Amino acid sequence: MKIRKAVFPVAGLGTRVLPATKAMPKEMLTIVDKPLIQYVVDEAKEAGIEHFVFVTGRNKGVIEDHFDRMFELDTTLAARGKKAEQEILAANQPDAGAMSFTRQQAPLGLGHAVWCARDIVGNEPFAVVLPDELVLNTPGCLKQMIEAAAKLGDKSNLIAVEAVPDHLTHQYGIVGVGKRTGKIFEADGMVEKPPKGTAPSNLSITGRYILQPEIFKILETQERGAGGEIQLTDAMIGLAKTQKFYGVEFEGERHDCGSKAGFLRANIAYGLKRDDLRDGLRAEMKKYLET
Repeated sequence: MKIRKAVFPVAGLGTRVLPATKAMPKEMLTIVDKPLIQYVVDEAKEAGIEHFVFVTGRNKGVIEDHFDRMFELDTTLAARGKKAEQEILAANQPDAGAMSFTRQQAPLGLGHAVWCARDIVGNEPFAVVLPDELVLNTPGCLKQMIEAAAKLGDKSNLIAVEAVPDHLTHQYGIVGVGKRTGKIFEADGMVEKPPKGTAPSNLSITGRYILQPEIFKILETQERGAGGEIQLTDAMIGLAKTQKFYGVEFEGERHDCGSKAGFLRANIAYGLKRDDLRDGLRAEMKKYLET
């Protein structure tokens, strides 16, 4: 099962981190010195993704600009002999034609955003990557999932899952656990935000998916669910009637950068992983905690 394309839903309003996102897309908020969207694109590249599909909305044009060449900047850096900065920009530059952008004109939910990418994805399996969720690990979460997919049947669907405290399962989409082989298991049902005490497990659905193209037909007629939105989980429950779904317990530290606390935590975690920043950051943190 070759996974060539990944869909990045980036049309959300980022209301959890207002006012920072009033005029700036949340996907362009920086973790250390890179925007969120760059981290997830790099994760997809590592996993072998060849075509990056962005489902955008109003005021998101800066995301497209980020992945374009800026000739004025390139010329200025070259004139000033800043080769290191030029190399950084060159490493982040996608191949020509490797990125596509389409609009989600109304905030109708994640399922609707994925459906908006149907014509670009076409009739092949694809990944869905939520840009406000980062997983700190090598190899990245998506690469782990694609390696898992290689061991399964051609019409398999995969969901990245993470254990959450039992008393918080009502806040998440939860999967049931069937036959297991290591970190991979058959998903024995899915439920969105089950009432307290009724969750089939404590494994929550996170922001990485590998889906078959048949999901688009279901999303086309999917009724609105929780929050009055077209929910991807509801469509996956429908697809699970005819195709296998598997959960993948990934290795790594997940950061919910769509929340203020998660965003701050991610900056610290990613900063501490950097050889050029680790010692200085630890010293500053120690100094701050002692005051």
